[in-house]
Amino acid sequence: MTIQSLTEAHWPAVRTIYEQGIATGNATFETQAPEWQAWDRAHLPHSRLVAVDDAGTVRGWAALSPVSSRCVYGGVAELSIYIPADARGQGVGRQLLQALITDSEAHGIWTLQAGTFEENSASIGLHTQAGFRVIGHRERIGQHHGVWRNTVQMERRSSTVGIA
Repeated sequence: MTIQSLTEAHWPAVRTIYEQGIATGNATFETQAPEWQAWDRAHLPHSRLVAVDDAGTVRGWAALSPVSSRCVYGGVAELSIYIPADARGQGVGRQLLQALITDSEAHGIWTLQAGTFEENSASIGLHTQAGFRVIGHRERIGQHHGVWRNTVQMERRSSTVGIA
């Protein structure tokens, strides 16, 4: 497994993995994956990663989105991480998340945020193992297919960036 920068060339595989996550009903409020251009605009230009196996198959992806356009939040980002069903439980998420943390810190990010549906215990566990802590719960924050959903809010503060 190698971790590489996510590029437009990876988009068909990344989109397929994203669509698999959407189909679970427990990964995102989104109901369809966007086109590359919209996805590209919505994410930071750095800290976009894919995990690729020895056969060249994308086995997961992770990327950061800004939380605000205000400059004071320039070091805070929200992360997305998606692993296809047939690659879960094999350490791909752990490797990808650790690489994303390292890359984000190299780009001055001091706080990573994640909002996860409360039913998504695998994602909550992955984030907890990577040093994220639960900072709150949002009840009935949005409707997904007509059903009110709750989310768990998590964050990870860097121990090297933004501490001075």
